[in-house]
Amino acid sequence: MISLGLSVFRERQATIDVDFGFREDVNDLHKGWLMNKKTDRHVALVTGSGRNAGRATAIELAKRGCHVVINGSSNQAACEAVADEVRQNGVDALVAMGDVGDPEGAAAIAEQALEAFGVVDILVNNAAIRPSVDFLEVSEAQWDRIFNIDFKASFWLSRALLPGMIEQGWGRVINFTGKNAQEGYAGKSPVAVAKHAAWGLTKSLAREFGPRGVTANIISPGTITDDGADIEADSRLQALLAANPSGRLGVPQDIATAVAFLASEEAGFINGQMLQVNGGVVS
Repeated sequence: MISLGLSVFRERQATIDVDFGFREDVNDLHKGWLMNKKTDRHVALVTGSGRNAGRATAIELAKRGCHVVINGSSNQAACEAVADEVRQNGVDALVAMGDVGDPEGAAAIAEQALEAFGVVDILVNNAAIRPSVDFLEVSEAQWDRIFNIDFKASFWLSRALLPGMIEQGWGRVINFTGKNAQEGYAGKSPVAVAKHAAWGLTKSLAREFGPRGVTANIISPGTITDDGADIEADSRLQALLAANPSGRLGVPQDIATAVAFLASEEAGFINGQMLQVNGGVVS
């Protein structure tokens, strides 16, 4: 399903703030990280962006001047609502529903985005599932489903969108890992394996495509509370809060800000790195 609201930016005389110490006029195509050879802005695809950190990331990138492709697998109403919020920042939004854990679904999402914008030069592979399943009980189908969403979606979408980034000599691939991969949790072996693979892919992309202007980095979030989470009513969250050196748990905006930085021009010399966004938790 596609929902696209197109606006003619070159006819607008508007100015937006970019939080890296300078200002950008939307009609000046030669400044900052808003520039893109096929559109007047960079174009970001954020998978799993109907809620929580994905939603916050989509809106943050829109605030910084990007057109945004919103993706979800089932709740189109939520994705449409995010798209409306994105458009309030004077940029375009495309809702591309589909299952990133299916190769045909991932290909269709990429195709819709490229048809609408010509290029996607910021790929944020945010979609993930993290079910608990005993290693001796997990079926091969369950294992493959987790692996496909938590890792192979990044592979499929990177393959589809990297050619456009290479052609224009600029791009950002931002993946996600986590403590599941770094430490290994009981009942989380499929997630740990998938997220280890995402880290390996990130480093390989950085080496292969860095010389062509494309950076690849990965974010390792700490405990990020979902939208509307009640920390006081959750003993597990209370324990994590007590142990966090920052005296708080993460919120979706913490991830959104980190993604926006890695996607910026100012982060162009950061490549093949893991950014831990966890309030100071040291393993």
